[in-house]
Amino acid sequence: METIAIAEAGYRFIPAVMQYSGGVAALPGFRLERVRFAEPLPMAEGWRRIAAILDAAGRPRTAFAACELRSPAPFTEAGFATFNAGYAAVLNDWGVLRDGRNPIARSNVCPRHAPPPEPCFHAFCFTVPDADAAPSFAVAGSGEAAEGKGSYRDNTVAYGDTSPEGLLNKGIWVLGEMERRMGLLGHSWAGTTGVQAYTVHPLPPALAAGMAMRGVLRHGLTWQDCRPPVEGLDFEMDCRGIGLERVVA
Repeated sequence: METIAIAEAGYRFIPAVMQYSGGVAALPGFRLERVRFAEPLPMAEGWRRIAAILDAAGRPRTAFAACELRSPAPFTEAGFATFNAGYAAVLNDWGVLRDGRNPIARSNVCPRHAPPPEPCFHAFCFTVPDADAAPSFAVAGSGEAAEGKGSYRDNTVAYGDTSPEGLLNKGIWVLGEMERRMGLLGHSWAGTTGVQAYTVHPLPPALAAGMAMRGVLRHGLTWQDCRPPVEGLDFEMDCRGIGLERVVA
């Protein structure tokens, strides 16, 4: 699989499924910046704030490259499809979609404690011209299910098994998917500046040891006490290599 470059946006992406790409990497002459909101913003307000930040930076809507969402609770598969259709409609209005492909790398998870009352934006990334920029990338979140192959239930590793062995198997699969996506972008764990894991279950010691052996934990691991976005999934990760990050109120 080859990545697809969007010259005017300043990044290339891994083609994946309708709701998101597998990841993005800045093109030469650009860098990715990550902006986290101090508090999650409901989707409509989040879109407005993102547009305002892009405008202030002198960047087009197409510079929007990745986002991290927070939702109240895991969706049913039908509910997830409905949510994704509305999300993609905004991207279409912004001119972001490319020949029906969605280039945006996305994570969407559900906090166990103090969940938002509706889906919200937690953070997003966009490109900025920078002739001297170091390489930067963002890999989309992946749970323990192969995407684009039918129902999540039928393609989930160790479905319903939250024992240490089940979580180990889920985690190993997700680590492999992170590595596959980074490899397509020309990166590896050595280039990450942030790695996040999303689960409400204890991390099996064998999984933590495996992460250490792979080089995942070189800058630590951010554990988010969250569930993946679809019912039946239990473990998700994403990762990034981004030099400039900021928090806005």
